[in-house]
Amino acid sequence: MCGSISILTTLGIIYVLFSEGINFFSQISIIEFFTDTAWRPFGDPENDAFRIGVAPLVVGTLLVTVIALSVAVPLGLATAIYLSEYASKRIKRKVKPVLEILAGIPTVVLGYFALTLVTPFIRNIFPGDTIDIFNALSAGLVVGIMIIPTVASISEDSLSAVPQSLRNASYSLGLPKSSTVLRVVFPAALSGIISSILLAMGRAIGETMIVAIAAGNLPSMTLNPGSQVQTMTGYIVQAVGGEASRGSLTYNSIFAVGIILFLMTFILNIIANYFTKRFREVYE
Repeated sequence: MCGSISILTTLGIIYVLFSEGINFFSQISIIEFFTDTAWRPFGDPENDAFRIGVAPLVVGTLLVTVIALSVAVPLGLATAIYLSEYASKRIKRKVKPVLEILAGIPTVVLGYFALTLVTPFIRNIFPGDTIDIFNALSAGLVVGIMIIPTVASISEDSLSAVPQSLRNASYSLGLPKSSTVLRVVFPAALSGIISSILLAMGRAIGETMIVAIAAGNLPSMTLNPGSQVQTMTGYIVQAVGGEASRGSLTYNSIFAVGIILFLMTFILNIIANYFTKRFREVYE
């Protein structure tokens, strides 16, 4: 039943995105959409200032995602290894609810946390105008904090699923606990760990409120984390928030950007399933 509902929901999303996206691409060249390096979709389409290249939004999204993963992956894996291999049952009972609470914090709250606390802290560290008030760095750091539970929880489950007999065999060969964890347990749980990272990456790409509040709304082709950027989800929030009239080219561009988001997350899910099957270890 749940599987049927999921399939029907996915098909409904695909229908809405592509049916509305056709209206957009009937007016805008697909080549121009993917190759133009400026995103200025508001105003008169006949004006030369009107530019509709999605590249700045993609670059902004990937910049925030890379920053988020650089935070979430090491901290999430370290947490997973500690909980699985070193922590006592009492500590596990205390730490796991904390991760669940972190995963349940509304993202709009995290967005204001990034803007009012993280950004001023970063601006105090870097002197001058190195860091804009709205910037990719603070948004990426807080998105990274948000996805730590995804990496930690799934990775911890994968590590805990490795049979104790493998650990005992490693200890019998004289390997210390640290080497056993890194050389035996970690490779045996690799499929679940990679899946957790890819799923976290998909969630970071699709995050909306944190980037809409903290990253800004200036689409730019920059890899400077201290600069203001706009992500694909941030643009959708901006356009839906009243700056685009229904049926206009700008409004239809929301669905074109949505198609890109859908395809990116869909491909990530396919890759995650591939790695899960490719590196899955079966124990009897």
